[in-house]
Amino acid sequence: MAWYDEAVFYHIYPLGLLGCPHENDYGEPVHRLTKLAAWVRHIKEAGFNAIYIGPLFESVGHGYETTDYKKLDSRLGTNEDLKEFVKDCHKNGIRVIFDGVFNHTGRDFFAFKDIRENRENSRYLGWYSGLNLGGNNSFNDGFSYDNWGGFDLLARLNQKNPEVQGYIADVIRFWVDEFDVDGIRLDAADVLDFEFMQMLRRVADEVKPDFYLMGEVIHGEYIRWERDARIHAVTNYHLHKALFSGHNDHNYFEIAHTVKRLYDMGGGDPLGLRLYNFADNHDVERIYSRLNNKAHFMPLHILLYTLSGIPSVYYGSEFGIEGKKGGGDDWGIRPALELEECMKNESYKPYYEIIKALGKIRQAVPALSYGAYEQIMLTNRQYAFARRSGEDFVAVAVNNDDNPAWVDLHVPSGRYKAMLSGAEIEAADGNIHYELKPAGGEIFVKTGDNKPELPDTEISTEIKTDDKTGEVKEGSDSAADNAGTETAKGQRSVHENSVPTDGKKVMEADTKRSTASNADKDAEPVKVPDKPYEEMTVEELQAAILQKMANNGPVTEDMKRSVRDNVWHDSLVNWVKSFR
Repeated sequence: MAWYDEAVFYHIYPLGLLGCPHENDYGEPVHRLTKLAAWVRHIKEAGFNAIYIGPLFESVGHGYETTDYKKLDSRLGTNEDLKEFVKDCHKNGIRVIFDGVFNHTGRDFFAFKDIRENRENSRYLGWYSGLNLGGNNSFNDGFSYDNWGGFDLLARLNQKNPEVQGYIADVIRFWVDEFDVDGIRLDAADVLDFEFMQMLRRVADEVKPDFYLMGEVIHGEYIRWERDARIHAVTNYHLHKALFSGHNDHNYFEIAHTVKRLYDMGGGDPLGLRLYNFADNHDVERIYSRLNNKAHFMPLHILLYTLSGIPSVYYGSEFGIEGKKGGGDDWGIRPALELEECMKNESYKPYYEIIKALGKIRQAVPALSYGAYEQIMLTNRQYAFARRSGEDFVAVAVNNDDNPAWVDLHVPSGRYKAMLSGAEIEAADGNIHYELKPAGGEIFVKTGDNKPELPDTEISTEIKTDDKTGEVKEGSDSAADNAGTETAKGQRSVHENSVPTDGKKVMEADTKRSTASNADKDAEPVKVPDKPYEEMTVEELQAAILQKMANNGPVTEDMKRSVRDNVWHDSLVNWVKSFR
């Protein structure tokens, strides 16, 4: 067991939260990061004990085109500012992990600049994947190279090069020595080389006890990244999608099926597959904007905080703020916020009170971190499950209906506290008979003489069930969002930084996605050739993934759409390899 097994994460995209210019002029540092001191107090008060923050280091625009891994982005301040931020977090009992963008660099990174200036005489020719001095790119450099997502602004590193591995290992050591960071979120882990990630794990084990490696993985059998790549946890996009669509469609079967599949993937052990759970993040639309019925904010977050995995809330979403993609970039879901204004806004209070209560419950009840999962009841509109760890027992029930609903939960006999209503319940006959509010839920914690005192988490406000503003676009799902995750980096680079771009590549990528997403279901299926996955086309890889899915059970239309929407070769290769 490690600190991250009991973590409740708060996710900060600093260039957005602090209102930084969208383009870096590499000028004198502006000490915006110091404004986070007030946010640290807020984060602690709201029941969080860990922060994932990033990207942080010098870059051209949105932060993922790294210019210097050892220098805080000048739009945020100086290294001293970052050092003080982490120190302040630690004083308040909050761990900190940084965004590690190790798959690619920006074109202003020293090694790439040296290649541009010295070409065949550069000592860094081996640092980039697919470098070809006889080719060309969208910037007309007179050479070509592998990039991320089809965008030449993001030059892909050669992760098999020992010098590159050594350099990145030294970056991690520098971050620990200089800033005392507690872990790293690996950007684009679904396309990182597995041996490269194994090297990162060795460094993690060296630099600090319980140094946390969490990887951004969208598709695939998640267990492989933890088993074979040896990182500690992966982002849970499967649950992300199920949480909002399961509520919008009044379909708790989708959520329960997703939970059971992932739990079984971890061998029926709550720590067998560590998952980083989230309702939204810096790459997908805000959960408040995704929900047809805004009152579903409550049952959705009850699930986020009580299911197996580590819960995370994206900055501002504790206030129920809106946030949609648009205009060719993601700044709409990465807004600047003033904490004082948010705290004064009365309309935000019900959402904040829910998050604050759930944070306290999560930290006070170890069974929610370590307890085995067991489904108790399931209908389209009501769902209940238990988390059991030794003598500790918790029952959770949620209701997505617009009307109240009675539930009967078979539990161990004894006394229980309903954490969100404050009710004390005696289940002498091993049954809790309880009425759930419309779009509501409850967390029942078993109490006793030898149990520690539970915090006061009664919620005094509620979200109106008839608040259904902000309709979700028809056909919106996580596959579309996740595809947006991969294109957005390049699109932001193009739109925000006004650099030369290969418009043909952008159009081709969009056309591929559109064609794949709208492919005729009756079209003749692509045959899976007998050759290495790395040599297959995108269409062949998609066919291979669908074939493996079919071997494991029924393939739903949603699963098919998820495969069709992924048109990124490296991601598909890792996905197809992830099946047992």
